[in-house]
Amino acid sequence: MSATAIKTDFNKRLNQILPRLTSPELLTNTGLGNEIGFYIFDYPAESELLVREHVAHIMSQLAKKHPDIKVKQVNLFELIIDYLKARKLLDKALKIEAEKGEQELLKALKAPLHEEKLAEWFGLTVQPQNFDLILMTGVGSAYPLIRSHGLLNNLPRIMGRVPLVVFYPGKYDMQSLRLFDRLNDSNYYRAFRLVP
Repeated sequence: MSATAIKTDFNKRLNQILPRLTSPELLTNTGLGNEIGFYIFDYPAESELLVREHVAHIMSQLAKKHPDIKVKQVNLFELIIDYLKARKLLDKALKIEAEKGEQELLKALKAPLHEEKLAEWFGLTVQPQNFDLILMTGVGSAYPLIRSHGLLNNLPRIMGRVPLVVFYPGKYDMQSLRLFDRLNDSNYYRAFRLVP
C-alpha cells in the first residue's frame, strides 16, 4: 500500500471517530452484553501530533454540535504528574532521576504509581460519574511510568457504565496491546476497537 493510500485510510478512520462517539450504542453501552464500555482507537505512534489535533477538533465539535453530551478529556501523563504533585513526590522523583537515572526512578515510583492507586486517583479527580463519556490521551507520554493495560484493568469499577475511549499509540488487535507497535503491553481483551 502506498504512503498516500495509508494516509487516506488513516484519515477515513479519524473521520469515523466523532460519529462513533455520538452514537447511542456507544453512549448507552447497548449491544455489549455484559462487557464494559471501553474502546481503543489505535494509531501509528508517528501520527501522534495529528491525533492530538484531531482530538482537540473532536472536543470542539462536541461542544458546538452536541452540548448535551458531557465529555471529559483526560491526559494520562498529566494525571500522573498531578498525582505525584498531590502526594508531594514530584520533586523527589525529579531529583532521583537526575542523580540516579531512569531505572532508579522507575523503581522508586513503582509502589506510588501502582495501578490500583492511580485508578482511585482517576476516580477522585476525573469523577467519571458526572460525564457521559471520557476520552483518554497521553498514553504514550505516560510510558514507562505506567503500563496502560494495568490501569485499564483497574478502571471498570471506577467508570461504572460511563464509556471510556483510549487513544493508543500502537496496535490493538482485540487480544493484546502493543505500545508504539513495538512493546507488548500485555494481553488485554476487554476493550473494543472504536473504529476498524
